[in-house]
Amino acid sequence: MAAGSGGSGGSGGGPGPGPGGGGGPGGSGAGPGSGGELHPRTGRLVSLSACGRTARRQQPGQEFNHGLVLSREPLRDGRVFTVRIDRKVNSWSGSIEIGVTALDPSVLDFPSSATGLKGGSWVVSGCSVLRDGRSVLEEYGQDLDQLGEGDRVGVERTVAGELRLWVNGRDCGVAATGLPARVWAVVDLYGKCTQITVLPPEPGFSPPAPIPTPPLEPSAPPEDSTLTEQATSGDEAFMVSPAQPRPETFPNSLESHNDFASMELSEVVGNAILSAYNGGLLNVNLSSPPAGEGLGSGGAATSPILTSNDALLFHEKCGTLIKLSNNNKTAERRRPLDEFNNGVVMTNRPLRDNEMFEIRIDKLVDKWSGSIEIGVTTHNPNNLEYPATMTNLQSGTIMMSGCGILTNGKGTRREYCEFSLDELQEGDHIGLTRKSNSALHFFINGIDQGVATPLTPPVVYGVVDLYGMAVKVTIVHNNNHSDRLRRNNAILRALSPEGALRRATPATQAEPERLLFHPNCGQKAAITHEGRTALRPQYGPWCGEKPAAGTLTGSEEGWRSRSATDDFNHGVVLSSRALRDGEVFQVRIDKMVDKWAGSIEIGVTTHNPAYLQLPSTMTNLRSGTWMMTGNGVMHNGTTILDEYGHNLDRLKVGEQAGDTVGVVRREDGTLHFFVNGMTQGPAAWNVPPGVYAVVDLYGQAAQATIVDDVEVPPAPEPLSEGNNQVSPSSPSSGAGGSDLRFHQLHGSNAVITNGGRTALRHNCRSEFNDAIVISNRALRDGELFEIVIQKMVDRWSGSIEAGVTAIRPEDLEFPNTMTDIDYDTWMLSGTAIMQDGNTMRNNYGCDLDALGTGARIGMMRTAKGDLHYFINGQDQGAACSGLPPGKEVYAVVDLYGQCVQVSITNATGPMDNSLATSNTATEKSFPLHSPAAGVAHRFHSTCGKNVALEEDGTRAVRAVGYAHGLVFSTKELKTEEVFEVKVEELDEKWAGSLRLGLTTLAPGEMGPGAGGGPGLPPSLPELRTKTTWMVSSCEVRRDGQLQRMNYGRSLERLGVGSRVGIRRGADDTMHILVDGEDMGPAATGIAKNVWAVLDLYGPVRSVSVVSSTRLEEPEGTQPPSPSSDTGSEAEEDDDGEEHSLRGQSQVAMMSTSLEFLENHGKNILLSNGNRTATRVASYNQGIVVINQPLVPQLLVQVRIDFLNRQWTSSLVLGVITCPPERLNFPASACALKRAAWLLRGRGIFHNGLKICEKFGPNLDTCPEGTILGLRLDSSGGLHLHVNGMDQGVAVSDVPQPCHALVDLYGQCEQVTIVSPEPGAASGKSAGTQGDMEKADMVDGIKESVCWGPLPAASPLKSCEYHALCSRFQELLLLPEDYFMPPPKRSLCYCESCRKLRGGSQEGAWKKPQNLYWSRGGSLSSLPGLHPRVNPRLEAGTMTKKWHMAYHGSNVAAIRRVLDRGELGAGTASILSCRPLKGKPGVGFEEPGENCAPPREEQPPSVLLSPSLQYAGAETLASKVQFRDPKSQRTHQAQVAFQVCVRPGSYTPGPPSATLREPPDPHFSPAELEWITKEKGATLLYALLVRVE
Repeated sequence: MAAGSGGSGGSGGGPGPGPGGGGGPGGSGAGPGSGGELHPRTGRLVSLSACGRTARRQQPGQEFNHGLVLSREPLRDGRVFTVRIDRKVNSWSGSIEIGVTALDPSVLDFPSSATGLKGGSWVVSGCSVLRDGRSVLEEYGQDLDQLGEGDRVGVERTVAGELRLWVNGRDCGVAATGLPARVWAVVDLYGKCTQITVLPPEPGFSPPAPIPTPPLEPSAPPEDSTLTEQATSGDEAFMVSPAQPRPETFPNSLESHNDFASMELSEVVGNAILSAYNGGLLNVNLSSPPAGEGLGSGGAATSPILTSNDALLFHEKCGTLIKLSNNNKTAERRRPLDEFNNGVVMTNRPLRDNEMFEIRIDKLVDKWSGSIEIGVTTHNPNNLEYPATMTNLQSGTIMMSGCGILTNGKGTRREYCEFSLDELQEGDHIGLTRKSNSALHFFINGIDQGVATPLTPPVVYGVVDLYGMAVKVTIVHNNNHSDRLRRNNAILRALSPEGALRRATPATQAEPERLLFHPNCGQKAAITHEGRTALRPQYGPWCGEKPAAGTLTGSEEGWRSRSATDDFNHGVVLSSRALRDGEVFQVRIDKMVDKWAGSIEIGVTTHNPAYLQLPSTMTNLRSGTWMMTGNGVMHNGTTILDEYGHNLDRLKVGEQAGDTVGVVRREDGTLHFFVNGMTQGPAAWNVPPGVYAVVDLYGQAAQATIVDDVEVPPAPEPLSEGNNQVSPSSPSSGAGGSDLRFHQLHGSNAVITNGGRTALRHNCRSEFNDAIVISNRALRDGELFEIVIQKMVDRWSGSIEAGVTAIRPEDLEFPNTMTDIDYDTWMLSGTAIMQDGNTMRNNYGCDLDALGTGARIGMMRTAKGDLHYFINGQDQGAACSGLPPGKEVYAVVDLYGQCVQVSITNATGPMDNSLATSNTATEKSFPLHSPAAGVAHRFHSTCGKNVALEEDGTRAVRAVGYAHGLVFSTKELKTEEVFEVKVEELDEKWAGSLRLGLTTLAPGEMGPGAGGGPGLPPSLPELRTKTTWMVSSCEVRRDGQLQRMNYGRSLERLGVGSRVGIRRGADDTMHILVDGEDMGPAATGIAKNVWAVLDLYGPVRSVSVVSSTRLEEPEGTQPPSPSSDTGSEAEEDDDGEEHSLRGQSQVAMMSTSLEFLENHGKNILLSNGNRTATRVASYNQGIVVINQPLVPQLLVQVRIDFLNRQWTSSLVLGVITCPPERLNFPASACALKRAAWLLRGRGIFHNGLKICEKFGPNLDTCPEGTILGLRLDSSGGLHLHVNGMDQGVAVSDVPQPCHALVDLYGQCEQVTIVSPEPGAASGKSAGTQGDMEKADMVDGIKESVCWGPLPAASPLKSCEYHALCSRFQELLLLPEDYFMPPPKRSLCYCESCRKLRGGSQEGAWKKPQNLYWSRGGSLSSLPGLHPRVNPRLEAGTMTKKWHMAYHGSNVAAIRRVLDRGELGAGTASILSCRPLKGKPGVGFEEPGENCAPPREEQPPSVLLSPSLQYAGAETLASKVQFRDPKSQRTHQAQVAFQVCVRPGSYTPGPPSATLREPPDPHFSPAELEWITKEKGATLLYALLVRVE
């Protein structure tokens, strides 16, 4: 490098602005005329000054572009053209843009902005690089839009023709290559940037030189004495000696300062990590390749410089749904909400030994199970046919999936590491490397997980499968500064907190006695008063006095730019040393601001503040942290206690002194919090010693000071009452004085906290079972064990299950779910009472699946031996009797599915209830419906001056004017609570609309206004004293500022009778409901404590409340009418005639008033007096409900008017028992998860789960003109009628009242309500089930058209044979998507299960030869079936009846058959076809890949049989041996397919296979074998398994 450029080794005399110095002698020495001037020709709004070195854009308030300037001379190679930003305005978006152009400015026609430059121009805009106006590189360098006044930015053309960007003296790396030899610098004063000044040229990029380090001890190895950096790739590999001093703080910005003037932030982070974790305590890989690789003696880099072709990128050939971007560094799966696989990507070249292949997770979706998978494969991507998922590849592939390792698609290590890929979050890093010793290692956030496999092939490609939740990833290159920074941040998050404890302070260094705040604090925080006070500053040179010199930690510039009213987070501060056992850390709140929601948070962490990169809020830290926030407690960012103690958000700053809050760790490892000196009880257990205190100045909290001399209150007794502020029904530390707790033994996914009073299921979004908890002792007679549901997730089906067991906790081997236990156990699951895993009773008086957060569930055994359940304190009656009176029973709770966390309540303990000794059932044994709930919501007395409240606060009227109409709810809205009003009166002379929203302002907090009235503003947008979110017309505003436009339906269109409501969601979102329809989230980040607020503005003059605070009664609490169980026969006879007359009159009345409700799916249009419903768009969103509840013996019928053959499937019919007027209908009826019984196809579904198969006719095949009806009989049974013919009872004991529901789905586009036929109300059909034409009998098999229904199949979870078959099916590793959803998809046909279902009730399955086969699942979503050849559609179109048959197969053929979707799909296969006669070997030759059969060849024949005994013969269904993973015993298994066959497509004949036993006597030997050669003649129905 020439003299004057700064020298390659910093010979310029010391640190300078460039990498090599340049600030001393031999520096740049640039002056005027040395290339640091601007060209006189500029954009039309630019004026130049200061000898052409300063450019200013005129009219910055009116214009944002036409600010182009170029350098006067072309750039010199290796010199940086640098400008300083002098002035910015906040009027516009965007900011300075800089680059180079090959266009001569003397003849250039200046465009309006730099992005309009063509003909060889490269411009950096924001964090993107554009060439001739088109983006060529995303996520490059630092975002130029974030630079402020005084920041410096420059461009350089290197000798190699590369473009480099420099920001504040830091090289951002290569932005572009292949630049022409003659280019000019270009700067665009765009948007916010209005003035710049050219600085003297600086030296450019030069190969980095070794950074000197302090001398080491003589005994240190020579290689440790040098800190090397590889020039070949730009990777830093620090070799830090333990004697090297560690940095005291981490920089909080990208600017260099203090001791880090010549080091990048990522280098400091990497240096600190390696220094802090030196000595092998943690294996953290910070470079690729690892340190030392490719280094010669003395640390010089000897490997050749990598070209761009050598960089690891994604190969252009990839999965069918993959989109590559960012120069093939980023891969993204298209349609992530519709598809979950076909997302495989591979590297563009094989991996080198010890080379790190690392990716960053950029985007996840919370819809699917499973997530990213990563590994290596020997397959060349150029020659590979990419599979749907990489684990389907059966050769040369090693993948990490979840926390296990799969080799060639088979699991080889189930628990490889403690991390699970399914639990990683956005921003986490995953890497792998093949060591030179052939060992494969995986890295999670830089932490080596150890050897995954010791023998890896020498030539392997990296492979990533964007499966399930994983949508987008980016390859991380350590030579990129931003990649290194993100990577080091991820490493810091993942570092083990115990590492800080092992690195204790040397004994010679005295630990300070006084507790202070550590100087390393959040970006927006400051430490004053000698470390005693922490604050988010709100005073500065412009708004108050500056603190005295020496009292403020941090730079002056940082102090001036910070304000507590500008930011609500980044205020984390930690104690300067670890807390001693029993030492109280207490702070006093000195100042607060009213702008934000939330307030101070306090807790402890195992992280050392000297090495912690502080997050924006402490609850974002995912390791070693316990925090009290609000009135809850969080551990590692997850709530473990929802209702713990006093709400910290309500603490105040008093006139004398503010409220205080403290924390202490006791010697027993318990963590306690204090509010104003009062202990709140134990918050956490097993907290490690040596934790640091943490205070988060969040939201309203602006300043806090440490309080000294705090006495430790004595530890409470184990059974103390705890916080007496807890309500009687909420969990308490005392639990009402009872010693009942959860036992320390529990399921593998369960966690017991809060002294045994709280149980939760961890990993609740990836695990749904294995979370059984049991009481610590047996229940006494008459003793209630009550829990409250504290947390749920809307991810799984099913919910909490509760009951009792006589099995001692020490003797219980905890199963996946408690209903798997087959002895001495009684459980309530949904509405079913189950004993020993078998269903004893359905439709019990409550439904646990319908309960939500806050619901209480109690269990009690009486002295008589009856088991009673209590819901919210109400006895639901005897669930079962006969519990062994002399045997101890323990309460047991299964945190299953949606239920995540429960706590024992104060009500637990002995009950003063006659049930404890009663011998007769009380009225509560048969809970009846409560009267309809009255309006419980009210308007608050504080309201606008023009508002008058009427009817006990349920009606608000604006008396005069058009404004001053604010009204509030009386109480805070609970989570998911709807506050709804109806428009009563309009005044059309005014414009505008009703406004409504949520506010943190408590009614009555406003000061008095004029005349002593409330000081409320005239309209809602002016309500800004507290945070307020509102919707006006179709605009969303926050504190009056527009946040969103075109939201939902315009409120200006509300009419008299319109209903509008507001809801605060559990995900902190605000939802608006118009006429019961949810408009979706209007705003996010809603505070916890909010009130509903309405503005009777403009035309809306009066409204009335129509909502209630009490939750709707779940359908489970509506049992069948007890009229059949009570009263004498004589009374029934006496009242029979009167009852009949009443029924007839009721039927006559309803038959003329039946119509569809106005509340329906959004694609529905009602006509014909609301008796005709038409779906006008799409294939779903077509649910309609009959307006009147079903009346016993009344037949409600609809006629199919129009079918659209474009779609598959058809209408769904059923009933719902929840009030439909305010129900938010999903896209399809099958998504209804509560109080719904549906008939779809030939199945019966309850709350989305199939409970019965093959009932009645297939509704998907009903032609136009078919009349379908529903009828309730006198016992509550639901009957299906087809064209007047009764199909029998579909569902028994349907709760009442219930409404008929029709889903116009798929083909069905229009239905009409028809009047009942004469006699239909009595339930008598025109024909009998026995009437059947002879044509409907084929081969002795009765067709399933409209004949007798099948009873609902009970989920017999206790069948060991069925469980064995299920475990075998799991070993086959078949994709779950080919089967109907669990758990109701499978049936067992062993003798015991068949008898429990009532014997011969399964059609062809009733025969003895079919015993001990288990149905693995009804298939769905078969690939490769075009709608034109789909047998379902053809059957529906031609009204033909398909026949049922069976096909013997083997294990190796299952996956291929499932992928094809049918048997013998046009290609030969030894697994599904037999050879044609006269052509031996045709069916046994496997065609080559991508080879079609010759045109003249006939399709191979498929062998079927109506007899499962014949199809299951060993010659047709070969046996395979397997080892049961549970019992470790060896069994033999067979598989077969149950298929539907199109009539007329097959030829029956005698058996051709050799049989070891006599043929099936139930079928004619001449018709025992069916042969078909037609493509599309078979439809897979179910997979069958038999195990010996």
